[in-house]
Amino acid sequence: MAIIEPLRNDIDHPTEVKKHSAPIRLWHWLNLLIITGSLLTVLLNSTLFDVKGNTSYVQQQLQESGVSVTALQAKSVAHGLEDKVWGIHIYFGYALAALLLFRLLAEPFQPGQQHFFCKLKHAYQTYRKHSKKSNLALHDLTVKALYLIFYLLLIIMALTGLSIAFDQELGISKATSHSIKDFHGFCMYLILTFIVVHIVGVLLAERKESKGIVSDMINGGKA
Repeated sequence: MAIIEPLRNDIDHPTEVKKHSAPIRLWHWLNLLIITGSLLTVLLNSTLFDVKGNTSYVQQQLQESGVSVTALQAKSVAHGLEDKVWGIHIYFGYALAALLLFRLLAEPFQPGQQHFFCKLKHAYQTYRKHSKKSNLALHDLTVKALYLIFYLLLIIMALTGLSIAFDQELGISKATSHSIKDFHGFCMYLILTFIVVHIVGVLLAERKESKGIVSDMINGGKA
């Protein structure tokens, strides 16, 4: 079994389908939409609204309309277009931070066995119980560990994003803000990697033993 495939059933109780509470399911799908929107703004600014590429385009279009502008003026216009998209990106960032806060606040109210750290602890205990020889137990523990890394990355993304958005209010220098922005971008690629791995894992799981795992995240795991 591929290491990235999430498991639908409990290892010690194969007939039991893992449950997902309504708040977690809501968080999961809203998180998907927000992260997708955020990544799309980054894609737009690195392609369609790229300043370097748009500077000459803006200058050329204005000259064809009989308006003469310098490269610096055209660059300013291109920057303005880029900033509008970044403005949308910031709003997506606020939404992501709000969803993360919702996830953290909802955690204490989850049913006992649906607490994330309970799941992680159970996966580790199952791994130890099977004398560290069960590939299935190792697989489940690895998946849970990847989810933990994902949550940590979301926290880092939210904190760095808010630091960039409120750098002046927080007294962060431009140099420090630029370094934070670089780290923020690096974490974005890690999250994108996780999302790709997660989607591939779910698709593989749907084709094998864990068929129905997507519907479980919609109906809560009633089957």
